Amino acid sequence: MLPFTRPTISQEEIDAVSDVLRSGWLASGPKVKEFEAKLADFIGGGTQVRTFNSGTAALEAALIASGIGPGDEVIVPAMSFVASANVVLRVGATPVFVDVDLRSRNLDIEKVKPAVTDKTRAIMPVHFSGLPVDMDPIYKLASDSGYVVIEDACHAIGSNYKGNGIGSAGNPVCFSFHPNKNMTTIEGGALACSDKNFMAQIERLRFHGIERDAQGEILVSEWGGKMNLSDVSAALGIVQLDKLEGWNQARTHLAQRYFRHLPDHPALIKPQDGDGHSWHMFCVCIDSAALGMERQEIVAYFNDRGVAVGAHYPAMHLFPLYRKLGYGPGSCPNAERIGTQTFTLPLFPTMTDSDVDLVCEAVHGLFSERGQ
Repeated sequence: MLPFTRPTISQEEIDAVSDVLRSGWLASGPKVKEFEAKLADFIGGGTQVRTFNSGTAALEAALIASGIGPGDEVIVPAMSFVASANVVLRVGATPVFVDVDLRSRNLDIEKVKPAVTDKTRAIMPVHFSGLPVDMDPIYKLASDSGYVVIEDACHAIGSNYKGNGIGSAGNPVCFSFHPNKNMTTIEGGALACSDKNFMAQIERLRFHGIERDAQGEILVSEWGGKMNLSDVSAALGIVQLDKLEGWNQARTHLAQRYFRHLPDHPALIKPQDGDGHSWHMFCVCIDSAALGMERQEIVAYFNDRGVAVGAHYPAMHLFPLYRKLGYGPGSCPNAERIGTQTFTLPLFPTMTDSDVDLVCEAVHGLFSERGQ
């Protein structure tokens, strides 16, 4: 079975982790500092980087450090992994869901503007599947109105916007290194930002609120969580980061092969291509109703042909947790269509051209068997 994703782990990664296990220093230590420095160099823009035990934790810390809490509203796309909205609730604020473009699955500024109220404090765009959001209009709206922009780049390590690395713009940007991402630390994440005072608070927030005085004595002046990354994970990340650009190039090659070999069909919506894309996922929409099939029948069809597919993602605002806020069917039509029609096709660096061809043949067969 060809999986929809697979982490790339070689003996080099295994040896790096083994070295840390033998060192006796397993929690945050020298490897974390080395990994953070390498990430800062990779992202560019003179930003500082602090690592976390997940991208979700990085997003939560960014919201807290931005002073966002009860009574505040945060604009988020209705199409993303549910963590993008859960962290807003976690800090006591209210997520305001905005619909996305059908092909890019990214926020559109024209959809953001009507969602703004006098309670809006932040906008959290998601660079879906590694395709950069058009950030200039979002930055301008935020600057004109005094909102915070926190970029959810959990899909987008290695992406760039107008030639600059995602994370290099200076505002808070959060990354994920979960095993299904373009590089992994097993579990882990990072936050990049150029504001030194902001990053000093991030440092405290991720580890119990602790800071040290001039004599090295521990001080705790505010709440902090337990969000730090281990040296074991950082050692893995150091090796993976050195390979990331090559892997992203391989992903781009495979994505372009999909575009060339997938059929053009009214029941199939291909993802949007674009400059700076790191191709975390290749997600299509297939209109199962137009084919006279149930969604699970299509999943079974692919599985029978040796192809596993994912479903990224259900529309967030339709989860029971968020229906309590007044959302329901019709609130975000594009996200709802994506949520019911999405299929994540296999995409990972060690795939071959013939693997892509296998998937494309299955898609062609799906339409031909239905007389489409």
